[in-house]
Amino acid sequence: MSASNAALAASPAFDAQAFRARFPTLKTKAYMNSGSYGLLADEVRTAFESYLDDRLRCGSEWGWWVERAEAVRTGMASLLRVDPNEIAVTASASAGVNAVASALDFSGPRNKVVVSNFEFPTSGQIWHAQEPRGAEVVHVPEDDTGYIPLEHFEKAIDERTKVVAIAQVCYRNGAKQDVKGIVEIARRKGALVLLDIYQAVGATDIDLKALDVDFATGGMLKYLLGTAGIGFFYCRKGLIEQLRPTVTGWFAQSNIFKMSIFENDPSPTARRFEMGTPPVPNCYAAEAGINIIREVGTPQIEPYIRNLTRHAIERLSEIGCRFAMPTDDARRGPQVTVKSTDDHALVERLAARDIVVSNRDGNLRAMFHAYNTGADVEALVEGLKANADLLRR
Repeated sequence: MSASNAALAASPAFDAQAFRARFPTLKTKAYMNSGSYGLLADEVRTAFESYLDDRLRCGSEWGWWVERAEAVRTGMASLLRVDPNEIAVTASASAGVNAVASALDFSGPRNKVVVSNFEFPTSGQIWHAQEPRGAEVVHVPEDDTGYIPLEHFEKAIDERTKVVAIAQVCYRNGAKQDVKGIVEIARRKGALVLLDIYQAVGATDIDLKALDVDFATGGMLKYLLGTAGIGFFYCRKGLIEQLRPTVTGWFAQSNIFKMSIFENDPSPTARRFEMGTPPVPNCYAAEAGINIIREVGTPQIEPYIRNLTRHAIERLSEIGCRFAMPTDDARRGPQVTVKSTDDHALVERLAARDIVVSNRDGNLRAMFHAYNTGADVEALVEGLKANADLLRR
């Protein structure tokens, strides 16, 4: 037994089999696609049904629905170790980034936006959309190994930089960036930092205060086990009242029930980064998903997934797979990315064997959560062995 497999088998802190039983899809599928869409848990399905029951029983119950949004806010704050007043409940990660971008002034000499090449497309697109407002967007490229070293950020971030946009984990290859190192560079230059934690939150233990970022964004449909159409945005308390988004709505107001059309009176909390009516059905699902993660605890989930991905790397190496992500624990998120000669065909062939994965940039992505086990790894190994003609050697 390999060292990683032994550690996986011996880990007493987390009962993956019990956790696994909450996700009916796993009875028929080896599911390793949580970085695209997390599996539906029994509790989340029940939450959706509760919303429908409430609609049938009450018609509309705004007080209860607002409470669901507040439960999501409180749950995310607890998970990220921040104050609930620093969390906005948004319709997507994009909505939060758009709101803060609209609040930043790019008309002066500090007009530079530094964007890593590991970003999800929406991040680059939103910042480039600010160019007519004076923003100068600069990208930080990878080195020859495919990773972005701190030296590249040192070159890109200067006294003209207003904000640095980085993804904690790259969606394409699973590479995990040195957030603390990047933040330290940005602080020396007086720049703000926006951290995209979408590909990590729920699978990684995250303390936003310890990371010292100014903003963070993500959504509920992946490792948080909720659904699409709902996200969150974090703004550090000391910055909130300095920023006035021009992308706004009635739920961003200080008093959402004042219903005034004669003023814009932003909330003194991070609610000022919200917009219109909250995604009510999605709040039910998101609350249930967050509660599942909080119940188990990310301090237990993260090491379990790290051991499982390490085990997967060892087993896949044995059959000759080449990897597109760093194999070091410190530089790898909950994702193992295998190079392929035809990634689309490989995903389809594995799907025919009830193995659910995804692909980006010519690579197969296997994205693990706490409901995965060594049995899923073995299913992936056997599936790739049977389709070795599509592996890049």
